[in-house]
Amino acid sequence: MTGIILSGGKNRRMGTNKAFMEFEGERLIVRTVRLFKELFEDVMIVTNSPLEYLDLGVQLVTDIYKGKGSLGGIFTGLFFAPSEHAFVAPCDMPFLNKQFIAAMIRQTTNYDIVVPELAAGLQPLHAVYSKRCLPVIRKCIMTNQLKITSFYKGFHILTLDEHAIRPFDPEGRMFLNINSPEDLEHLS
Repeated sequence: MTGIILSGGKNRRMGTNKAFMEFEGERLIVRTVRLFKELFEDVMIVTNSPLEYLDLGVQLVTDIYKGKGSLGGIFTGLFFAPSEHAFVAPCDMPFLNKQFIAAMIRQTTNYDIVVPELAAGLQPLHAVYSKRCLPVIRKCIMTNQLKITSFYKGFHILTLDEHAIRPFDPEGRMFLNINSPEDLEHLS
């Protein structure tokens, strides 16, 4: 399985590249890469500014379809992934849980998509995707249907509900992401 880190956002609310913001004394991207290297043989970052990430020792790829948001990043990562399945997460989730991700990985065998589902909805930026999704994702990109879940219909999907998530995330912080300086300040 490949680990794909999405780090191509516009960072409008943050005002600077959030991948390089520090949390608990460590840049967010370094924290995520370290965790991914513990879980995956192949780790890649999808970014439109690859020169900023050269020191991380992972594969760097840029969007195949520019300006298509996270869905475009997922497509690019899956396209370049050497494995059939890939786990995808953004660079700005400081509470990713290694054990939960490993549990997700163990359940991918018979599924095209493995995705957590909270009461607030699916968490498509913390999910496992199969390369079988590529043609449908591409079609969505070509028609500007950029909501990530817009391509889910018709695939064999395993959703992990709050009952499955809670033992790994009793404080409910695993899916939090940092979008603004206030978010970072609130977490510190």
